[in-house]
Amino acid sequence: MSTDGLYRLLAWTSPTFPTGAFSYSHGLEAAAEDGVARDRATLEAWIRAVVVRGSGRIDADIMRDAWHAASDGDNPALAETIARGAAYRATAELALESSQQGAAFRAAHEAAWAEPHSNPPPQAGEGISLRQRTGALPPPQAGEDRGGGIGGGTCRAAAFGAAAARAGATLDDALTAYLSAFAANLMSAGLRLGIVGQNDGQRIVAALEPDIAAAVTACVSREAQDFGSAIFAVDLASMAHETQYSRLFRS
Repeated sequence: MSTDGLYRLLAWTSPTFPTGAFSYSHGLEAAAEDGVARDRATLEAWIRAVVVRGSGRIDADIMRDAWHAASDGDNPALAETIARGAAYRATAELALESSQQGAAFRAAHEAAWAEPHSNPPPQAGEGISLRQRTGALPPPQAGEDRGGGIGGGTCRAAAFGAAAARAGATLDDALTAYLSAFAANLMSAGLRLGIVGQNDGQRIVAALEPDIAAAVTACVSREAQDFGSAIFAVDLASMAHETQYSRLFRS
């Protein structure tokens, strides 16, 4: 991978990159409220399940396909990948989490990182056939969802994968960066919820290193028919969070 590619991956997964990831807990807040995630061991198990078998697995496959489509310059395939990434969200809040972070990522990327006159990645649901998409669209503003609401717009994993390919980042490195940042953000949510302290939070991140490496290896070799996830506890927690009385997070 080029130095430019590495630099950009580090920048795009930094907490300073304005996607608003800090405001989402991915159902963890409801799990903490119910006592399911209550200490270092249970928080670590929760994050591992999300990253390896839940939305992390979905995002990894979407990111892989977006990376390949962008590398090949195949905008119709990229548009279909974005639509699939937007559709495969189990709850309204998880769909909002993906689409709004995707729109924010795309806006920040287009504002600061895209090459002059480059075509931004296409979006799902903008009124014409996905197979007619060329990608020649003006960038959205941060937080704007052009897909008509929850479940539409830009899927963050697809936007990240396309940007990584165009930056010359390898697929393995892009997947590792994305999943590591995903896990770290969930750990940070657990820290802010008071489940763990700083040191235990870092112990969790360290413990997840081999799991993320294995998830990357599995994603690269996974067949298309194996797309999907099976982590119903997180889906149920996300549904419960929608009506939770007191909340710090948007999901």
